[in-house]
Amino acid sequence: MSLGYAQKLSYREDVGTVGMSEVFDPPHILQGKIQELAMIIHKSKHLVVFTGAGISTACGIPDFRGPKGIWTLQREGKRLPDASLPFHRAMPSLTHMALVELERSGILKFVISQNVDSLHLRSGIPREKLAELHGNSFKEFCPSCGIEYVRDFEVETVGMKETARRCSDLKCRAKLKDSVLDWEDALQEKDMIPAEEQCKVADVILCLGTSLQITPACNLPLRCIRGGGRVVIVNLQTPKDKKASLVINGRVDMVMAGVMQYLNMKIPPYVHIDLIQLSLAQKPRKNKYVKWALRIGSVHGQKVILPYVESVEVSFPERPDLKVAY
Repeated sequence: MSLGYAQKLSYREDVGTVGMSEVFDPPHILQGKIQELAMIIHKSKHLVVFTGAGISTACGIPDFRGPKGIWTLQREGKRLPDASLPFHRAMPSLTHMALVELERSGILKFVISQNVDSLHLRSGIPREKLAELHGNSFKEFCPSCGIEYVRDFEVETVGMKETARRCSDLKCRAKLKDSVLDWEDALQEKDMIPAEEQCKVADVILCLGTSLQITPACNLPLRCIRGGGRVVIVNLQTPKDKKASLVINGRVDMVMAGVMQYLNMKIPPYVHIDLIQLSLAQKPRKNKYVKWALRIGSVHGQKVILPYVESVEVSFPERPDLKVAY
């Protein structure tokens, strides 16, 4: 859970402004702004989306700075919110899937995210069109050859430390590292450089679910303004709204659902794919019987959990005399 991610980070006293009150536009004003945003997106030539924790709260992942955010409650000395589900079982939200459709249609050119929940990758945003500025809790990388490994389990560490696994390239076999930045870690060029380039050429940057406080990431959208572009912010706390040409104070899912309706575009459903591997071994015996060993496991290793597989049943429809195995 993001709770675990926050607890893995090194201690830092100053995490910026937290506990800001949420602002909601009145319904009639909200609808007018949603329609305006739809027109901005429709007319855009190079749309870039910049996302924060606010797009994942609908997935059961707590945010950090809201009234009930992790850092807000920590500063107040209150109990942290309970996770509604394990981190690895969080599903992409309506907003995540709306962005997938915008990318597939050619409207959305690039996504820049401050989130580490891997939901953009799970939703279907291509890796080459995604910059994960602060890393990914489900991704390891090889510091030697640069190969990335996206897992279906949360990597144990943060701060780009060595993990328990090695590169699968037989010519390399270097120890892998987690990809999540700690407070003092610099943004990685592999994600930062394309993010900067995309912001420079964007004519519209749509900021979704972020209060734009974590530097230097929060300064990226401003590069769009320098080039004559526009910044639109959709969030319930907007301390940097003076820089934006349009600010929408509404829940991100509601806003994006309205935008897609105005654009006459359908939001695709999320389909989860659980990657498993099967191995079948035969152990002959002296008698007429043969012993078979069927192993079902994750593609990431024998000891890795299969989060979406609760049980396995093996039956023989053509041979009702054979017992069903579980």
